[in-house]
Amino acid sequence: MSIVYMLACTPKGDNQQLALPRVHSPTVKEGYEAVLQEREEQHSNYIVSLKKQIAQLKAELQGRTEQLKKMQNQYPDPLDVWLDHSNPEKAQANLLAFLRSQVDKAEVHSGVKLSTEYAAVPFESFTLQKVYQLETGLTRHPEEKPVRKDKRDELMEVIELGVGSLNKPEGAGNAKHRVYTASDFVEGIYRTEKNKGTLYELTFKGDTKHHFKKIVLFRPFGPVMRVKNENINMADTIINIIVPLAKRANKFRQFMQNFREMGIQQDGRIHLTVVYFGKEQMNEVKSILENTSRSANFKNFTFIQLNEEFSRGKGLDVGARFWKGNNVVLFFCDVDIYFTAEFLNSCRLNTQPGKKVFYPVLFSQYNPSIIYGHHDSIPSLEQQLVIKKETGFWRDFGFGMTCQYRSDFINIGGFDLDIKGWGGEDVHLYRKYLHSNLIVIRTPVRGLFHLWHEKQCLDELTPEQYKMCMQSKAMNEASHGQLGMLVFKQEIETHLHRQKLSSKKT
Repeated sequence: MSIVYMLACTPKGDNQQLALPRVHSPTVKEGYEAVLQEREEQHSNYIVSLKKQIAQLKAELQGRTEQLKKMQNQYPDPLDVWLDHSNPEKAQANLLAFLRSQVDKAEVHSGVKLSTEYAAVPFESFTLQKVYQLETGLTRHPEEKPVRKDKRDELMEVIELGVGSLNKPEGAGNAKHRVYTASDFVEGIYRTEKNKGTLYELTFKGDTKHHFKKIVLFRPFGPVMRVKNENINMADTIINIIVPLAKRANKFRQFMQNFREMGIQQDGRIHLTVVYFGKEQMNEVKSILENTSRSANFKNFTFIQLNEEFSRGKGLDVGARFWKGNNVVLFFCDVDIYFTAEFLNSCRLNTQPGKKVFYPVLFSQYNPSIIYGHHDSIPSLEQQLVIKKETGFWRDFGFGMTCQYRSDFINIGGFDLDIKGWGGEDVHLYRKYLHSNLIVIRTPVRGLFHLWHEKQCLDELTPEQYKMCMQSKAMNEASHGQLGMLVFKQEIETHLHRQKLSSKKT
């Protein structure tokens, strides 16, 4: 009511204001009474108008409610009725009716009013050989052959259905029809409305140069079905965090601050295994570990020292096999990683021995000196860890941070120990799981960050490793826009200088 009041009492424009009688006019009392009466009539009319609008809205709401009830009666709860095995004919009819309703609800026959330009669901286009896509991430290309088997199968299926539809005789008669094949396919577009289905529009060559055939197909999504309802008790589920390390004592000190807060204080169901290569800075690293143990009363850690050249795969493999207790969740980690207590729970929830392994996509931080270069000072680490396109990117080309049960790691054969130095070992392990019967959970997570650090690509790396290292280094520095600002820094400064001189002259 306060909003209505504010609108009703908003002063009118100069040419709309009511003329008030002059104070010394002989009719001052009657004049004010006339003005007040007119104002009262205006408010009364406004209230009547609002009541009519409210009544109309109530009527419309009532109508919508009745429509919803009618639809609910027509299409009952999918979990209870859709697949009622006691009445298969009714279940089949209900399912068919639901699928047809999906086509009616989707943006197939007519457009839908949208609130902003970003609300539109874009199409992607494809030919027999290529897909042209908008949402590429860092590992996919704007134009590429469909890599995923499900995507290849999906597009080939709709093309075959389109060809079959064209070759289906229309009406009775013995007239000969042209036989269409997949080679007649010109291009297609498709898009998915997540709660309705996927729309495909296929274009084929016609009988002449400028004649085409268009087939529109729709794959409706069925009703939501309950698959599982279970309670999960993670009170006794220990995570063994394994960190391979050589030198980098300062980074390890920073890692242990995060480990102490999130792992020891907030989570508490955790073990740390550090596999250290060589002896340089080893005493400093052991001292950091022992100080944390004393101050936090934390005894669940293992320190393993190897007198050999650093190999991430070897370190993780040794750490995983060293564990002598019951089956345990392994979290393969690095000292450049920051994790939250919520992530540790995600690690537990997305792993299951003999069933599932977890390959989270972490958020990789850009160079803070570039991101915050225009600020007076760089914010604290916790303030830097925000998920925005200006601060970092989803590291969807990396497979090094992973959670899996030790039994699955042993059964799959562990790491390829012939790989030395940086990179490659994580991809090989990931491919082993993809070739197995285990479910690989691959998803971006909000509680796992790769902290920026200057990357050194050593000369002794193989050409393939060196290329991977340099690609990773290029991705790490800043966003496209931020790098562009650095490239055009001189041009920008020249422009600002000219603007400054121009303002002085005026």
